[in-house]
Amino acid sequence: MSIPKISEFTIRRYANAKSYQRGEAYFESGAVDTITRRGNLLHAEVDGSEARPYRVSLSFDGHSLTSANCTCAYNFDGWCKHIVATLLVCVRQPEIIEHRPTLEQLLDRLDHVQTQRLVQELVAEHPQLIETIDRHVTWMTNPLPQTKKLKALRQNAIDTTAFRRQVRQIIHDGVRYLEDGCEEDPIAEELLGLVQSAVDLIERGEGNKAIAILEAITSTCIENWYEVAEYGADYDEIAWELNNAWCEAILTADLTPEEKVDIQVNLEVWQDEWDVDFGLSLEALRQGWDYPQLTEVLQGKISERGVWETTIPDYADDLALIRLKILERQERYQEYLYLAEAEGQTRQYLTMLGRLGRVEEALEAAQTEMNSMEEAFALGKTLQEQGALQQALHIAQIGLQLKGNCQYDLGLWTSDLAQKLGDQTTALQAKKLAFQAHPSLEEYQDIQDLAGEEWLRIKPDLLKILRLYSGWETAPIKVDIFLHEGLIDDAIAIANDLNVYYADIIHRVMNAAIPHRPEWVITHACRLAEAIMNAGKAEYYDAAVEWLKKARAAYIASNKQANWSNYRAKLMEIHARKRKLMGMLQGRDME
Repeated sequence: MSIPKISEFTIRRYANAKSYQRGEAYFESGAVDTITRRGNLLHAEVDGSEARPYRVSLSFDGHSLTSANCTCAYNFDGWCKHIVATLLVCVRQPEIIEHRPTLEQLLDRLDHVQTQRLVQELVAEHPQLIETIDRHVTWMTNPLPQTKKLKALRQNAIDTTAFRRQVRQIIHDGVRYLEDGCEEDPIAEELLGLVQSAVDLIERGEGNKAIAILEAITSTCIENWYEVAEYGADYDEIAWELNNAWCEAILTADLTPEEKVDIQVNLEVWQDEWDVDFGLSLEALRQGWDYPQLTEVLQGKISERGVWETTIPDYADDLALIRLKILERQERYQEYLYLAEAEGQTRQYLTMLGRLGRVEEALEAAQTEMNSMEEAFALGKTLQEQGALQQALHIAQIGLQLKGNCQYDLGLWTSDLAQKLGDQTTALQAKKLAFQAHPSLEEYQDIQDLAGEEWLRIKPDLLKILRLYSGWETAPIKVDIFLHEGLIDDAIAIANDLNVYYADIIHRVMNAAIPHRPEWVITHACRLAEAIMNAGKAEYYDAAVEWLKKARAAYIASNKQANWSNYRAKLMEIHARKRKLMGMLQGRDME
């Protein structure tokens, strides 16, 4: 599997301007120490402000990047500078990526004895691994009995000692991290890893074991959280994930009335002690699967209120989605459809019809039920997987006229599908809608290729869209296209509104403007350079000189070499005491 093609435009789109600029500086300085690919995972170490390098992890499938994570504490808009630097290596220097075998490929080389020796040596080198191994071995070697009788479940109850010990260790280690002032807080990530162990059991139908693990994790968290509370450690994310996991476990397990009471008491006590909301789990416990309104819905008796008697709670959608996940896992597809319809889960309803091969029903339902681009996109992709390509294209065309936040992705997908079906008109229209949502030079050129002889008619519409576009990070996008079309004045208008934070864009505009608008380059470059020199900050003199080089080139292009010489002499007179600056101004490339 090859790494999906990632353009620099995509990187700019998912990172804010500051992160992109810093990430590019990191890339150019060689801060990406190592970058290794193993299967569909890519790992890199990036030098930063801490003693230890930051670790970047990218995962991808055959078509796109699916996730990008970094161990730094950055939590603002978009990707951090370390992710940007890593992706720029993928774009500009893919040849330096080291390809290594995946874990599965490595383990396949070892026999049983060698595998045991490997684990022993790893634990000797990293003693804390024994706790994780203990926890996993405990539930891996204690399988769910064949009979589903409660008595058998109790006889084979899972030992939760390792989980409790692990939670205490995570919180205790978190204190050390927080006391040391580390930017990274591993508490939430590691606790969520434990919760995932319970979720894995739920997905295998082992709800009772999952409940035992969740009880151990939840109670031990609450009992020991005081250790990190004084440092401001946040448990909202952990509580939210626990609430969802408890809900799914309750609806999967075989519980006696006594066990339900015990769980209810625990959840109510925990939410009071931790000041969180376990209402979703408590409602799942109250309703179960025998709740009268739910039973009627699952039999196809659907009313306007769905499964709710009174006020519909905020967590109604979450509960419905968890129930749908369980019904799908149990292959109860007709009940899935009834519940999805009753609870207004249109996306799930339409896509399940498509996955079941009930294409005509899906198309008919979409005419009245489909309300968003996201629903259309999901159904379109499902129909494509079913081989119903024309129907998928029809749904996508409808979707592009609906409200939503995926116009760019849906437009590109629709355009690709239309081209495969030989429908150039629809392909062009969809591509224009994608461009309208997120303009880029790449999409602009693609539309030009698609338009063929129609390009001269279409181009003014695209430029109008571009001039009116006010989305995030518009300057580089507009400059890319204006310079591509030779619209220097339009590019200058953009540059006039930028500050020196966007120096790279202003330099590009100046380079293009020197032959056509040298007077603007001289005025703008000199003003920027003088602001730096007058401030007297020596560390920025390099930037001032770069602006002056643009001014010099513009003077020469307009046959005003003497004017440049006089201006340079005046600067040297004004700033004669600034030795570093004097040395730069006396260089041959400044004469």
